[in-house]
Amino acid sequence: MGNFDKYRFSGHETFPFRYAWLPKAFSTIQEYPKIFSDENTAMVKLGVGKNMVRAIRFWAEVTNIIDKLRTGGWEVTPFGRSLFNKNGFDPFLEDSQTFWLLHWKLSTQFSEPLFAWDYLLNRWHDSEFSKSAVMITFEQECNRIGKKLSSTTLAHHFDTFVHTYLPTRGVKAKIREENLDCPLTELEILVRVGDRQIDDEAGKREPIYAFRFETKPEISPELFAYSIADYFIRKHPTEFTLPFREIAVGHGSPGQVFKLPEIGIRERLENLHQYSRGLLIYDESANIQQIRRKNDLQLSLLLESIYKREFSYA
Repeated sequence: MGNFDKYRFSGHETFPFRYAWLPKAFSTIQEYPKIFSDENTAMVKLGVGKNMVRAIRFWAEVTNIIDKLRTGGWEVTPFGRSLFNKNGFDPFLEDSQTFWLLHWKLSTQFSEPLFAWDYLLNRWHDSEFSKSAVMITFEQECNRIGKKLSSTTLAHHFDTFVHTYLPTRGVKAKIREENLDCPLTELEILVRVGDRQIDDEAGKREPIYAFRFETKPEISPELFAYSIADYFIRKHPTEFTLPFREIAVGHGSPGQVFKLPEIGIRERLENLHQYSRGLLIYDESANIQQIRRKNDLQLSLLLESIYKREFSYA
């Protein structure tokens, strides 16, 4: 379950991240490690207002592109360097696999979970949801865990979640630099499935949303293997085997975060040894369905495999 004391409800300033933000945060931190400690200077360097400076810092942190140092300032992470270095795998944030990776990273902040992501991806069990229904549940959950938050804060948090995955302005053909939508709208993991009446007298209606619960062949086998290894390391660091159910429906698991049906997960696991470069093995028999890991999972190698799929696997 989530870390109740450390849930994050704000920090995004109600802005989903934009195409240029993460590469820009990466390059700026490399040059000025303490840039986010001085918001006025950051406003000049990044060319945005104070709220957007805070939002860029938030998204760069929760997608694991930068880390805050105990001594003050920030540093780029090995993950961030692998993606956005000059010779990185995706320096201009153009590859759809990177979008799925960023979705994975921000949805699995186990030490400080983003509340809407943590709850809706893992604990919302109805097939559909609307803002009004979610708000009731969010308020009940906050009361249960002793968090005193205004309905406005919760509404903004929910809206930010939705706008991270659904376009607000609509034209996909727009030049990315000019596109104010989040890159994760391209994943189409969240869809609008209709609307419903919420005020009969005023004729007011609200959208109804649902997660796209499909096998998603656009998530490469290499990316799926990476997510299992990352889940092992961060959620179950002392375990060397995990049951199938944990990978499929465990809290923060690949099955939950990517919204994959069990049949699709089983199909992917059949070739896990190949696509994980032998670091992960799926055992299936009448009595056992589990994933075994090697001692050293070498996430850097698995990340490389996502972008260099021409490798041959022994």
